[in-house]
Amino acid sequence: MHNENLRRDEAASRSAIINVLGYDVSLDLSNARDARSLGFPSRSVVTFECSRAGAETFLDFIHGGVESVTHNGIALDVDKVVSGARITFEDLAAHNTVVIEGIALYSRSGEGMHRFQDPADGETYLYTQYEPADARRVFACFEQPDLKAPFTFHVRAAEAWSVASNAAECGLDRHDDGTATRHFEPTMRISTYITTVLAGPYAVTRDEWTGIVGDGDVLRIPLATYCRRSLAENLDAERIFETTRRGLTYFHDLFKYPYPFGKYDQAFVPEYNLGAMENPGLVTFTESYVFRSRATHAQYESRDNTIMHEMAHMWFGDLVTMTWWNDLWLKESFADFSGALAVAEAMGSETSWITFANRRKAWAYLQDQLPSTHPIVADIPDLEAAKLNFDGITYAKGASVLKQLVAYAGFDAFTTAARSYFRDHAFSNTTLDDLLGALTAASGRDMSDWAQRWLQTSGVPQLTAEVTTDDDGAYTSVSILQQAVDPVTGHQAPRPHSIRLGLYSFDENGRLLRTASHELVVDGDRTKVPALTGHVQPDLLLINDDDLTYAKLVFDERSVATLLSSADRLEEPLARAICLAALWSSTRDALLNAEDYLGAVERVAPREQGVGVLTQLLQNARHAVEQYAPAHDRSELRERLADCLVRGLEEAEPGTDHQLVWARALASTSRKTRTHSGLLRGLLDGTRVLNGLVIDDELGWQLWQGLAAQNLATIDELEAALQRDHTASGRTGFTTACTAVPDETVKAKAWKEVIFGDRLSNELLSATISGFREGPAELHEPYLRPYFDEIQRVWTSFPIEMSARIVRGLYPGEQDLEQGAVPENNSVIAMTDSWLSEHADAPLSLRRIVIEERDHLLRALRAQAAAMKPAEVG
Repeated sequence: MHNENLRRDEAASRSAIINVLGYDVSLDLSNARDARSLGFPSRSVVTFECSRAGAETFLDFIHGGVESVTHNGIALDVDKVVSGARITFEDLAAHNTVVIEGIALYSRSGEGMHRFQDPADGETYLYTQYEPADARRVFACFEQPDLKAPFTFHVRAAEAWSVASNAAECGLDRHDDGTATRHFEPTMRISTYITTVLAGPYAVTRDEWTGIVGDGDVLRIPLATYCRRSLAENLDAERIFETTRRGLTYFHDLFKYPYPFGKYDQAFVPEYNLGAMENPGLVTFTESYVFRSRATHAQYESRDNTIMHEMAHMWFGDLVTMTWWNDLWLKESFADFSGALAVAEAMGSETSWITFANRRKAWAYLQDQLPSTHPIVADIPDLEAAKLNFDGITYAKGASVLKQLVAYAGFDAFTTAARSYFRDHAFSNTTLDDLLGALTAASGRDMSDWAQRWLQTSGVPQLTAEVTTDDDGAYTSVSILQQAVDPVTGHQAPRPHSIRLGLYSFDENGRLLRTASHELVVDGDRTKVPALTGHVQPDLLLINDDDLTYAKLVFDERSVATLLSSADRLEEPLARAICLAALWSSTRDALLNAEDYLGAVERVAPREQGVGVLTQLLQNARHAVEQYAPAHDRSELRERLADCLVRGLEEAEPGTDHQLVWARALASTSRKTRTHSGLLRGLLDGTRVLNGLVIDDELGWQLWQGLAAQNLATIDELEAALQRDHTASGRTGFTTACTAVPDETVKAKAWKEVIFGDRLSNELLSATISGFREGPAELHEPYLRPYFDEIQRVWTSFPIEMSARIVRGLYPGEQDLEQGAVPENNSVIAMTDSWLSEHADAPLSLRRIVIEERDHLLRALRAQAAAMKPAEVG
């Protein structure tokens, strides 16, 4: 459908004259259980004011047909006023009521009204997901965040179903056909993208939170959880409620503004594209947070973090919303920071900030080094650009910068600014200037310089320790050097950093302990640290102790040697995580080769107590071996990694999270090697038993996928496993295993299904792509040219969520540097460059994905080149 891609200037022109008074939306989902029904009746009554009489505007509606349109009681000619995804209204009055009736379409992409049939029992489940602009797939609306309004929903569905929306149900009309229409109370003034509807035979559990707010007023918030009936026995609702209650207490104390949206429901839904979505009154989550199999502490902490992240959005994003998507960070960065903060403080987690340093910031560093990097306050010209801007910069870099801000301005100033920001802008929209005003007033500092240098520049600053010592091993000078070229402008853009230098040395027992620390502000390209002159040089100088700033770290020579030989002796968990993340960054930058990184992992991993850190270490090691090691070294390194994983598995304490992490990592690595396939099969058939290790459904499918990728599992075995786990996740695991089989016919079928088919849902599409990518290079060579021939057609033929998965997932990014070749001359790089040159007019969002994937490949090839002996590279 054409004209779906709303531009920023169009949205600004519309909001300049329009004030929306309210929506009354009726959805008839009574046909949802009939898979032949592609759509459902949708009726929108939109009341709005226009400040310029006689003006023209349009509503957005991506539909399967518009049946009628009226404006102030006058029926309009549908053929004249409906064009693609827009419905135009001319000669607007000061007060307008429009009614649009049409057919909205069910979705399999996770966008709009997603419909899912549970393979476990055949039941049908519906939920909506809109961000950034898919409410228009369900009802006609002004689809932009600054045209807020109250919404009243009426939903007809099976009477036996659970039906929910943002607000509480206030009435029910029963019909003779076994359906009923639920009526919901009007919402507060909110944006279209956070409205929501849920319908299906969901299992519901209820609870309540009670707190004291304001001047002692008692606030009661009803709580509920929803999940599919076939998952209900796995949903630990009380644990989720406990996290929710702690979060509500914490954020009320922190923000001093009472939760304004009445109830607080949380629904765990199938085939979800995101981790969660902050719909006020009804937050939706991926049902992967309903743990059917054994979950580690890191997985529970991740779920807690997501619950807290979405709860922070009730204030940052829902109560106060950005005017346009260039200020998306105003909600996502704050929620990311607040989520980690709440898990640390409200949940008492000792690993929340470790996880933040180890995973979230790693995501930001990766994203910020791509050619598509952008300032935290990004330039978002249209909705397609907004869709792809939900990235590591908007979330994790922004959150990292906020952590820096708290260190710079003080936590009290931060909370004071947040409180005034909510009071002053409740139920309205803001820009960066509104936030800066609150921060300036609270801190007593002009925040414009800080904002310009941190929020409106791009790239990762690099901090390097430059040290000199005397003959006695004492510092004669210490300086922190900053390299901060903005890759967008090419100009130096040094940022201010409030950091802590940590000095670590070995004690008599060989432990690497902090012996001293020094706080300072780094600014400009060189900052001297005279306070350390005369101090005995430690074994490790940690530039960003306690992870207060956002920067890549380059250690001095002595510190590097200490980390490569003894990182496992670093007792402080956060410091160890920071150092390990820095080693990984150096590996990605080809400053450290894959073999040296693997050696560090072999030493550290068996002693690492943090489950999240261990998981990331093993994932990084596998990526280093498969992507960054030269082809002639890879087999040996792969076997070293596999042997390390087996040792870790066999030596892990029975029944622990660590044992499970080692087992999962071994299953993943076994997709590339047969060496330990006997162990995998033994674990599956019970002939090999490791005390404490339960082969549950999730681990079982990972083992089967490892065997299938080596052509060591038959289709009969995989189908038998599916019969034992005839669930949605079982179907996904089965799909990946089947398409991982290294067979030409299997790959051809998978390719055709992904590129030309329309049968796969979003989750099964990803599972098929995942399996297709396995196998030797010769199986994928026939698809190199077809990939570039088809991606533009794919982009225009599929919803953006599906097309992005295909374009990114099928990019041929696993290549080996040929003997005597240089990375830039690789054949896939050349094909990519040719496509980019010949498709200069392709959608910017499509080009962005291709450019990013090219950069990932080039980085891998450069790492391979750097690891080769000089004679091996031409």
